[in-house]
Amino acid sequence: MTAASELPQAAAPGKNVLEPSRAPRPAGSGGSRWAVQTFLAVVAVVWLFPVLYAVLGSLRDYDYTSKHGYFSFGGFTLQNYKDAWAQANFSHTMLNSAYITVPAVILTLFLSCCIAFVVARFSFKLNLFLLGLFTAANLLPPQALLIPVYRMFRAIEVPFWFSESGTLLNSYSGLIAVNVAFQTGFCAFVLSNYMKTLPRELYESAVVDGASVLRQFFQITLPLCRPPLAALATLEVTWIYNEFFWATVLLQSGDKFPVTSSLNNLRGQFFTDNNLVAAGSVVIALPTLIIFFLLQKQFVAGLTLGATKG
Repeated sequence: MTAASELPQAAAPGKNVLEPSRAPRPAGSGGSRWAVQTFLAVVAVVWLFPVLYAVLGSLRDYDYTSKHGYFSFGGFTLQNYKDAWAQANFSHTMLNSAYITVPAVILTLFLSCCIAFVVARFSFKLNLFLLGLFTAANLLPPQALLIPVYRMFRAIEVPFWFSESGTLLNSYSGLIAVNVAFQTGFCAFVLSNYMKTLPRELYESAVVDGASVLRQFFQITLPLCRPPLAALATLEVTWIYNEFFWATVLLQSGDKFPVTSSLNNLRGQFFTDNNLVAAGSVVIALPTLIIFFLLQKQFVAGLTLGATKG
């Protein structure tokens, strides 16, 4: 064998010898991607169809739809929103929902932070049991606790300046307490898992500097928990704002009902204007949609926390 035969063959004209070879593209990758995109598009359309259909129905006159059908096109008007706002008394019921939602969300997040901080930063025998005890409230259906909670609230006496009924029934405070009790466990579970990922060196340095436990909680932990708190705040506002079951059970006077109960005012005894109800539903959904879009970045950041950690 000659030395010339051991040399590599000459490269073809115009081809760089040092150019790395490209891996062959997997067969069917383009078709798979197209199938996934098509599937996601179909799911999105199916999911959005009821919402878009409700919005379209809220913008149409009932006389037109009753004559031409709901799948026709035309008869657009904004009168449904004006009538729904007047008949459902949204200006009053939305204030009632604010009186319930804002304190309930603030108390839920604060108490959850306290529980999560203790569970994440202190080791003791009942650590996991304490977290499970608070989380257990989310595992029981509200219907199973209806009678015990109602009787307990009826038996607890409070000053009349605190509640007009003299008990926790028919008061904003009772409804706030129920929402806080049922939502604290979930928030504590999420926040405790996040707080466990915080570096312990921060707290060791704080202890060396003489920082107390309260100072560690308020000046170190809470500022670092802004992303998960924003995500939980978005979820809690949506859940508590849309809550209807406990409001129906614990509130007995119509002037204290939240906005979710206003749709009953749009239903007639013998006739129901579905377009009017659709307009009322859109009005009720607007506050939660606005809050979600305002906190969208924080919400997504809170959901993806820890996604890149091994």
